[in-house]
Amino acid sequence: MSAANPTGLFEGLLHDLSIVRLKRTVRLGIKSLWLHRLRSLLTVLGIVFGVCSVIAMLAIGEGASYQAQENIKSLGSQNIILKSVKPPEEQKVSDKGSQSYVMQYGVTYKDVKNIRATIPGVTVVMPSRLIREYAWNISRRVDCEMVGTVPWYPEMRNHRVAQGRFFTETDMEGRANVCVLSAEVVSALFPLEAPLGRHIRVGGNYYQVIGVMEPRGPDVKGDEKQDTSKTTGKYLYLPLETIKLRYGEVLMRRRTGSFEAERIQLHEVTVKVHSLEDVASVADAIKQTLEHNHKKKDYDIVVPLELLRRAEDTKRIFNIVLGSIAAISLLVGGIGIMNIMLASVTERTREIGIRRALGARRHDIVLQFLVETVLLSGAGGVIGVLLGVAIPFVVTWTAGMKTIITFWSPILAFTISGLVGVVFGIYPAIRAAQMDPVEALRHE
Repeated sequence: MSAANPTGLFEGLLHDLSIVRLKRTVRLGIKSLWLHRLRSLLTVLGIVFGVCSVIAMLAIGEGASYQAQENIKSLGSQNIILKSVKPPEEQKVSDKGSQSYVMQYGVTYKDVKNIRATIPGVTVVMPSRLIREYAWNISRRVDCEMVGTVPWYPEMRNHRVAQGRFFTETDMEGRANVCVLSAEVVSALFPLEAPLGRHIRVGGNYYQVIGVMEPRGPDVKGDEKQDTSKTTGKYLYLPLETIKLRYGEVLMRRRTGSFEAERIQLHEVTVKVHSLEDVASVADAIKQTLEHNHKKKDYDIVVPLELLRRAEDTKRIFNIVLGSIAAISLLVGGIGIMNIMLASVTERTREIGIRRALGARRHDIVLQFLVETVLLSGAGGVIGVLLGVAIPFVVTWTAGMKTIITFWSPILAFTISGLVGVVFGIYPAIRAAQMDPVEALRHE
């Protein structure tokens, strides 16, 4: 059979011989690196930090971007949010014979009626009133934001109830003294007991707790509030009709010798659009309607879909910046490998001459030095991947910051580390192979 196919037998022998040569070259490379363990370790550190920074930075950036996008999505991609904003020069109406002023501004029920009647594509409207008050549970107190809203709030804002229930239309029509607490208010008022069925006091009124909302991330522009005060995340949800009954439309601020009051019908209105394609056109129509009915710009329009698209663009830019910074670290590591390998070529000139005299060809010398650089970069890549995967978990555990390791980032980082080894090892390997064997043997 072998005599009948001599070509195949010859090719098999060449293949076996090449495998033997490659194994010998790898063993020689490992032995050479092991003889200079400290130098090899210091050389590998550049690749380790580069690979590690690529994975860790991308994981931290991905986590931050994901959190921001989830917060924006919680506002509803098909929603448009109208907010009452105090204009620079408030419209003041003075009551005769007294030092009192009423500032009128913001979105009104008439605006809601006009939007419903004149703008096609609007399916649901959710009005809200916001009042900042102290809530009490016996001796415990928390500064929170009372949100007077409607029963369909959870569906409109993608904010589910974790325990109990949200108030119903029956509660709304009956102006019931019921409330739903945010998770932050529960931890402040009921740290050791279940809140459902208990009563809290706000001002001179008591409200029964019927539900607890799921925890949410930090507020974003367009959520219930925009400031970063200590009330952030602390919300008390009540039926809108109950808020109107208790507080009316005029919110008073007492001052020495006089008082000021604000007449605001609605602090916020969320409009849901039939489809994503109509969001931009409906937002423009609402803007024109409000401009026509309001002499001053005492409102703000927030489109979560636009915020989401800007957040996605920011994510791409952020990943490019972080990836570039990490790539520079890998570049520095590659330069370190080239520098060490060039020094190694100079140190091992006589060894190269002996190998050439014993029959080693130029490509054998090139392969030897390339194997050493790939081993260095490969080992650095493995260690860097392990550290890069571990660091995001440490950041999440210590700082409470969400991190996301994408499946492709370790693969990408390790592949780049291998390419760095090949690219920065080619020149030292070619330089070693081009040495004159006679001159190399004379080298001391």
